[in-house]
Amino acid sequence: MKRSVRSALACLALLPVVAACGGGSGDSGGSGGASAKTGPITIWYSNNEQEVAWGKAAVDAWNTAHADQKVTGQEIPAGKSSEEVIGAAITAGNAPCLVLNTAPAAVAQFQKQGGLVPLDDFSDGVSYATARSGDLVDQYKSADGKLYQLPWKSNPVLIFYNKTIFAKAGLDPEKPALSTYDDFLATSRTLKSKGGVQAAIWPAPSSEFFQPWFDFYPLYAAATGGKQLVEDGKSTFNSPEGKGVAQFWKTMYDEGLSPREKYNGDSFAEGKAAMAIAGPWAIAAYKDKVKWGAVTVPTPTTMPADQVHTFSDAKNIAIYTACKNRQTAWEFAKFATSQEQDGKLLEMTGQMPLRKDLTTTYADYFKANPDYTSFASQAARTVEVPNLVDSTTAWQDFRDAWSQSVIFGKTPIDKAFSDVAAKIDDIAKQS
Repeated sequence: MKRSVRSALACLALLPVVAACGGGSGDSGGSGGASAKTGPITIWYSNNEQEVAWGKAAVDAWNTAHADQKVTGQEIPAGKSSEEVIGAAITAGNAPCLVLNTAPAAVAQFQKQGGLVPLDDFSDGVSYATARSGDLVDQYKSADGKLYQLPWKSNPVLIFYNKTIFAKAGLDPEKPALSTYDDFLATSRTLKSKGGVQAAIWPAPSSEFFQPWFDFYPLYAAATGGKQLVEDGKSTFNSPEGKGVAQFWKTMYDEGLSPREKYNGDSFAEGKAAMAIAGPWAIAAYKDKVKWGAVTVPTPTTMPADQVHTFSDAKNIAIYTACKNRQTAWEFAKFATSQEQDGKLLEMTGQMPLRKDLTTTYADYFKANPDYTSFASQAARTVEVPNLVDSTTAWQDFRDAWSQSVIFGKTPIDKAFSDVAAKIDDIAKQS
């Protein structure tokens, strides 16, 4: 699952950093009155090839119409991770005005560093975000009730399945039985015994903190109707729904339907696994390699597909306090998330703008590109990681407990979840 790994690696090391980094905006200055100032700004965008092309085009379009408020765009400078680079720039006071690749998992840490400008500082900040994204905005607000990130785009994850392998196993490739845990397990057993694959599905069994976003979290979001790992300062997953997801995956591992060994490559693209959990980025990656279909993640009991939630795998836009021309930064953020620019982002990257009524707003696009329609529908029902200052530690604690109980069966699920819930509750109290 190439983008899952790539996206997650961009969220590594959300720890306070003290080193300076190059490539800043040069827009440093005090905050007094900055929210009303206009003028030149610098922005950073992702180094993803398609997003770079979109970013350059958006900057050119803006600059053509705003000669007195020139935007200089560049890719995020190279570093161990995007978040380390951004954190270092905050510390050094040379962060750009905007980063169009801000990970929600990093926002609370950046906020703690004093690096972010709340959208509440702008008269239309929160109202604009809400008008564009609807109720999804609420899960991006920080503990102080303010909004430090503009919801931008998501890659909602679904279950990809290989139609050729399903047919080989005697299963219906057009209407796969994957909607419930029981159905998914039964189908997985058939795929393993008759489909000629090493695995029904092969999520990474490795210990990185971000791995739960691509095995536990999508199914937990679906089972709970959209709960986050932590809500109102307290963990939610030590529950029948959370432990039900754990037991489902434990069965997959215990029966050899999901291997306990890591696959060095793309098990789905290479035909070693019949299924994968991935977002719409995978459409381009798999189109010449796999005859695929996609369905929502399984739920404990039958649920209509249009009610199932999943993990968002989102990236957002944030304004940084080193910026002195913040009004221009905000105006460009709105320009970059306008209906026109959202449409261009969709066309050029296949990623889903976090915009209400996506399928009707861009009906022509989805008519011409029907493979993306299910992802657009799913984008309205996504769950974000919780806004925690020590997000990495919380997710690492969870992953360690998951590995011990679910993957390797060394600790009972009840004990593992109870113990790690207490740890994450302590972390949540500090956020």
